[in-house]
Amino acid sequence: MTDQPWIEKYRPKSLSEVASQSTTTNILQKSLQSANLPHMLFYGPPGTGKTSTILALAHELYGPNLIHSRVLELNASDERGISIVRDRIKNFARLAVSNPTSEDKLKYPCPPYKLIILDEADSMTSDAQSALRRTMENYASVTRFCLICNYVTKIIDPLASRCSKFRFRSLDENMGIQRLKFIADKENINIKDNVILEILQICEGDLRRAVNLLQCVSTVLSDNETGSVSDIKIKEVFGHLPDNLIEETISVLKSKNIINIITFTEEELIKKGYSAAFIIIALHQRFLISNNSNSLTSQLSSDQMNKISQILWQTDKRISVGCNENVQVLDCMFKLCKVL
Repeated sequence: MTDQPWIEKYRPKSLSEVASQSTTTNILQKSLQSANLPHMLFYGPPGTGKTSTILALAHELYGPNLIHSRVLELNASDERGISIVRDRIKNFARLAVSNPTSEDKLKYPCPPYKLIILDEADSMTSDAQSALRRTMENYASVTRFCLICNYVTKIIDPLASRCSKFRFRSLDENMGIQRLKFIADKENINIKDNVILEILQICEGDLRRAVNLLQCVSTVLSDNETGSVSDIKIKEVFGHLPDNLIEETISVLKSKNIINIITFTEEELIKKGYSAAFIIIALHQRFLISNNSNSLTSQLSSDQMNKISQILWQTDKRISVGCNENVQVLDCMFKLCKVL
């Protein structure tokens, strides 16, 4: 366990350990008592505990001995074609259920059905999803399905209607702080609350990413003398723009000097390797979200904020579809300069 990444080392082993999804876990725990599960559809943003929840449920249902023969976990982003449904999934679904030992029966419910987990199910083709619905019906007596996806709208209606839906919401800030503090205590890391809060703000509710960043912080920013974690340049470690660089960017935009804007963008943003996506996020935070009374948000008119929002949206859209990042960042800077 000491050699494992923290996201695996501290993955919940039971439903009670799953953070910030109390409604879903309460329903599943009641279903666990009767050991009669429906087909399930878990959906929500990445890093909110969907896969961890169903794996924890599987462990509580079958125990460590029976889980290998009763549970089939597939990542549909790798295996998403109709051949997988017709061959591997169908063959596993039609198998007879193995009998549990008397020891397993005493410790775990061991219901008379198997469990198939399809992670990233929204990556499955429409044909594969259509083929899956018949398999779900034919073998429901010996097999239950759990589909996991980020975008529930990409699951076809006939398939979604056969499942009980469970929505996973982004991580609550208080729960995130508690979980990261718990991990820090287990790893004997002395970390400040403001560092944990900054990690959570960077991750935007993605606990998996937050745990990874916490491990990175403990490695890179550890003070060998005191054993504490410093918050100096913490954003830079993760590739985000530091506050002073954002302020410089705003000053250059306000100068309305085209040569200065081109030079600053190329030398301070592009050549230093800052991601175009992070630049857009930083500008969005600074122009439109900042709660500081002295911030630009309080100085801009509604018309200016609307135009800035549209410029940032257009730039983000173009970057996401594969346009040249450097060109899009320069174009964004010129348009923002015109609005300001």
